[in-house]
Amino acid sequence: MSTIKASITGVEAFLPEYRLTNDELSQIVDTNDEWIMQRVGIKERRILKDKGKATSDMAAEAVKKLLVRTNTRPEDIELVICATITPDMVFPSTSNLVCSKAGMANAFGYDLAAACSGYLFGLETARVFIESGRYKKVILVAADKMSSITDYTDRTTCVLFGDAATATLIEPTLENVGIIDSILKSDGEGGKHLNLKAGGSLNPASHETVDKHWHYVYQEGQSVFKFAVTRMADVAVEIMQRNQLKAEEIKYL
Repeated sequence: MSTIKASITGVEAFLPEYRLTNDELSQIVDTNDEWIMQRVGIKERRILKDKGKATSDMAAEAVKKLLVRTNTRPEDIELVICATITPDMVFPSTSNLVCSKAGMANAFGYDLAAACSGYLFGLETARVFIESGRYKKVILVAADKMSSITDYTDRTTCVLFGDAATATLIEPTLENVGIIDSILKSDGEGGKHLNLKAGGSLNPASHETVDKHWHYVYQEGQSVFKFAVTRMADVAVEIMQRNQLKAEEIKYL
């Protein structure tokens, strides 16, 4: 008996038109193109400038393009997972707004907040839903309007982030393709190195939280970098060993 596997059958994206260049940033904070390129390798980042537009608008545009590319009717989508840390609002969920804007009237949806790991967490979640046999058409959206939580007086973070959205269609297959394996881990101890302190139940919005810039991304870059490169290497070795693979057999990383 064949085993159901989850397969990525389509990917689309949406990018805002406005390009925020390194030269423009150098007029806002103490930085320059050479400094940014040497440290993070980013030349420009897209910014959603349209008044009244938010994460769900970018996500809906990516979904609409995906439905056209894959020749899929919006009413056939059963589940929408939205990976975002910049929801339009606390509730309703951004996924529900995307369903409405893209015409996916028969889908249920929910948001998943995991920052940079959001796409991978969402893909693993979609995979399990598909492999259970319960759902056949799942869309994973990964979208963020990072400009809404970026402090443009902080040169250590404002050079990193932009705005964009992607949409991925995941469907079942009985062929020898699809998602093979994954390993996901979390370490809440690192929360002190990368966070957005205010806006939640711990630090509700107030004059104090605004004055302290707590509604913007805070990051201790060196701590995050050290953790990321070490742990990503460790988990790469772990998943290769679990699947009897050698490093020289890997073509893409």
